[in-house]
Amino acid sequence: METVIKFVDGLRFIAEGSTGHAIVMDGDPEFGGSDTAPRPTELVLMGLGGCTGMDVISILRKKRQEVTGFELIVRGKRADSHPKKFMEIHIEYVVKGKNISEDAVKRAVQLSMEKYCSVKATLEGVAKITYSYRIEGE
Repeated sequence: METVIKFVDGLRFIAEGSTGHAIVMDGDPEFGGSDTAPRPTELVLMGLGGCTGMDVISILRKKRQEVTGFELIVRGKRADSHPKKFMEIHIEYVVKGKNISEDAVKRAVQLSMEKYCSVKATLEGVAKITYSYRIEGE
């Protein structure tokens, strides 16, 4: 796996992954950016949410759950001093659907957090990662 990050202007960069897909990153205007794209630290939280979200929805499909909506809310608390790394991250899974089994959701989240999510495994030991879930019926 490889990514190439190219400087554009100000604090704007374009990152292209080995798949050929690209994403723009930008900084806060206070520091010379233009506020046109997510910050790299936001992308860390997005990557974590995307990784575990893909795991959970895949597992719930295999368990034949009638998921009609699925959302993750990922909140990170960073250190006050540089390098301002993430100290705590909380992931809230919101599963919507008909006849959703709480056991299925709980197991899917556990499997992602304990076995499958490589982004979570990478961040483990750096930040305290916690999670919760809720099920909303239709």
